[in-house]
Amino acid sequence: LFSCEIQGIFTSGTWEEKSDEISFADFKFSVTHHYLVQESTDKEGKDEVLEDVIPQSMQDLLCMNNDFPPRAHCLVRWYGLREFVVIAPAANNDAVLSESKCNLLLSSVSIALGNTGCQVPLFVQIHHKWRRMYVGECQGPGVRTDFEMVHLRKVPNQYTHLSGLLDIFKSKIGCPLTPLPPVNIAIRFTYVLQDWQQYFWPQQPPDIDALVGGEVGGLEFGKLPFGACEDPISELHLATTWPHLTEGIIVDNDVYSDLDPMQAPHWSVRVRKADNPQCLLGDFVTEFFKICRRKESTDEILGRSTFEEEGREIADITHALSKLTEPAPVPIHKLSVSNMVHTAKKKIRKHRGVEESPLNNDVLNTILLFLFPDAASEKPLDGTSSTDNSNPPLESEEYNLYNQFKSAPSDSLTYKLALCLCMINFYHGGLKGVAHLWQEFVLEMRFRWENNFLIPGLASGPPDLRCCLLHQKLQMLNCCIERKKARDEGRKTSPSDNVTNTYSGDAGKSGDQLGPDNLREADKDKGEVGKSWDSWSDSEEEFFECLSDTEELKGNGQESGKKGGPKEMASLKPEGRLHQHGKLTLLHNGEPLYIPVTQEPAPMTEDLLEEQSEVLAKLGTSAEGAHLRARMQSACLLSDMESFKAANPGCFLEDFVRWYSPRDYIEEEVVDEKGNMVLKGELSARMKIPSNMWVEAWETAKPIPARRQRRLFDDTREAEKVLHYLAVQKPADLARHLLPCVIHAAVLKVKEEETESLENISSVKKIIKQIISHSSKVLHFPNPEDKKLEEIIHQITNVEAIIARARSLKAKFGTEKCEQEEEKEDLERFVSCLLEQPEVLVIGAGRGHAGRIIHRLFVNAQRSRAATMTPAEEELKRMGPPEEKRQNLAADFPPPAGRELILRTAVPRPAPYSRALPQRMYSVLTKEDFRLAGAFSSDT
Repeated sequence: LFSCEIQGIFTSGTWEEKSDEISFADFKFSVTHHYLVQESTDKEGKDEVLEDVIPQSMQDLLCMNNDFPPRAHCLVRWYGLREFVVIAPAANNDAVLSESKCNLLLSSVSIALGNTGCQVPLFVQIHHKWRRMYVGECQGPGVRTDFEMVHLRKVPNQYTHLSGLLDIFKSKIGCPLTPLPPVNIAIRFTYVLQDWQQYFWPQQPPDIDALVGGEVGGLEFGKLPFGACEDPISELHLATTWPHLTEGIIVDNDVYSDLDPMQAPHWSVRVRKADNPQCLLGDFVTEFFKICRRKESTDEILGRSTFEEEGREIADITHALSKLTEPAPVPIHKLSVSNMVHTAKKKIRKHRGVEESPLNNDVLNTILLFLFPDAASEKPLDGTSSTDNSNPPLESEEYNLYNQFKSAPSDSLTYKLALCLCMINFYHGGLKGVAHLWQEFVLEMRFRWENNFLIPGLASGPPDLRCCLLHQKLQMLNCCIERKKARDEGRKTSPSDNVTNTYSGDAGKSGDQLGPDNLREADKDKGEVGKSWDSWSDSEEEFFECLSDTEELKGNGQESGKKGGPKEMASLKPEGRLHQHGKLTLLHNGEPLYIPVTQEPAPMTEDLLEEQSEVLAKLGTSAEGAHLRARMQSACLLSDMESFKAANPGCFLEDFVRWYSPRDYIEEEVVDEKGNMVLKGELSARMKIPSNMWVEAWETAKPIPARRQRRLFDDTREAEKVLHYLAVQKPADLARHLLPCVIHAAVLKVKEEETESLENISSVKKIIKQIISHSSKVLHFPNPEDKKLEEIIHQITNVEAIIARARSLKAKFGTEKCEQEEEKEDLERFVSCLLEQPEVLVIGAGRGHAGRIIHRLFVNAQRSRAATMTPAEEELKRMGPPEEKRQNLAADFPPPAGRELILRTAVPRPAPYSRALPQRMYSVLTKEDFRLAGAFSSDT
């Protein structure tokens, strides 16, 4: 007659609901259908044949496999239903309060169920919504069930125990049979543990004072803190369950109770998590993000007078190039970098006292030494980037995250600066501290530019467009320092750099990109392209762009132009040769082909590339515009042609193309007049197009060696532009530039903590992947939306809280103290389940390993409470309610916070000859309220 669902299906299964609105007697109601999604079986066909089978909802009343589900609608918990319909007032502030309205609704429901033959229980919500009061009905073939409810604030004493509840259940059934069939009982007592011992919380408070020395493990400069500032686990709920009891087996009355939680056959535990616990990493990133919304400039924050002199010096770049005509200062090589840095810092402090500075000297010096470790050495920097052994391997996934986040490598100066500013903002002066450190940083950049000291922590070469713009700007400044230093010292640069740069310049500026095969062939045939022209400059030729040199160049150009063709040029003296090509000779005179010294193309940051693209786009699509665009893009090509002509007097365009772009010179085997097979070459089709860019550039090019050409890259001008860009950055701009680095660092920190602590929480790994994927999409946009950035920060905080909860639970359950490996693994699995599941069964109940630990936690809390109890509180406890008086039996536990009982039986109603139908009553007693929910069936 009765069927039952498999164990726990109400929790593990999928619940769905559908809602609609109706009007009844000028009153709007919402109708919601709740149901458990079930796999279709052949059972439905059989039910149609058996007329006597009662509705599924009536069968569910007696099913014991789904009592006390951890997550479910309240009606599911109270009645054990898998499908039902709820009619409730549509507006939250409306309520069905009067008895006449309740009766009208119930009678209407009864008629509707009868007319439609619907066997799904239908409930009506009455009274105020917070009370969760429902009445309802279910109809089947010749049977019906009435659902009733009682809700009281204070429980009558006779209903605080099992015997009193049995009395009310039996009287409500009113069964005419004697003796009454046995009543099946399920009981659950829930105990709440709130008083955690202090030593159970593993998070150490941050030592703010030790920050100055940079020695604190969690708060060392360059490292982000991690963990919750408060216990992220607020409560532990222990549910002790007696799932199958019968009347007469157990005694529970106002004097005595057999219900000892230690003897309960089933224990289950759930933890209550603290709402939004304060987490250090999340707070750090959030506070840094708040700077993005500030409007003040650095001068407004620190006071204009403070930096008046330096502000003028940095901002006024109109006369920067006038320094070119001034005599070069005599370098004093014996001065150490640390002395020079100290001198630069004295400039800024002479206008104010130390007490006025947002950052004290100790903190500032610690940060500057962390950012610029070369300042502590007595030797000038040799130009190599500093690396930290604690960083991830260069080829690892963690290291290359900066590509996805568009931040900066984790061993770079930009990355370290972001972490320092983040820490300064949180611990040392907030926005003023950030502005102060940034001002010092800008001064340091200018000092290094003026004194030819390379910036540490930056990869050599042109700006990396995969990184944030600020990182690119610092790389650009380093490029300028390298060029200036090479020119000043006459030091030779690496030939291999020039090979790469010449190719990139040709591809980027000529508009005729070489394919990979071309590049390989060019690399083979071309050999090493020349050293930079900078390395060939003597001191007296350094500023050749002055008027006298320009006039001389003009004269040389005119003279060359008058001479005309290659034959006349062949008489010129070759200049700017690097070395002889291994294979090629000039086509027309058989002389060896020489590889020239060439200029390196100008490195560019993404904003400069964008500006250039806009200028080129504005030229339009007309023939004239296209021609002008090609000329603008061919500056590097023209320079290389002039260098080639100077190194190879009497050469032709074909000679240049054979070296520069071998794919554009096509050689074929032909038979000559004597019948011999010979190689004959010619330019490719694109080179033969009339007035194409290569031909025009070749005709325009004059034989001028690289060192006498106008510079393609003016390092002085570009350096001043970068320094000006840095000087005018507001803290908000700076924070937006560096936020990808901070998010990058936060993700690395979360991954590190998750790996080191061996938490192995699947949800954490999943969320970290989501953060990386989400951040990769958001941070690649130039100006990401604040809302999306907040979502990323919120995700990071959530992961931090999950890991903190895992650590808190591990500390409370003492997983590290387990001597046996098997017990340790079981306990760790139990803790992991507590974090990811709503309720976890304790294997072995109170006698299992986890059960003994939970028991000990409650015992310690009870002892702690007893030790701090005042005499007045003890007297109050003795005079308290009956359930507290009966607590002597289970003194290790506090009084239950919740007492749930389910009484079930099947008896004939209303007459002795009626069918035996399910009867059920659920009772819950807490400190706040008392509720009875009854389902009483009868035949009709």
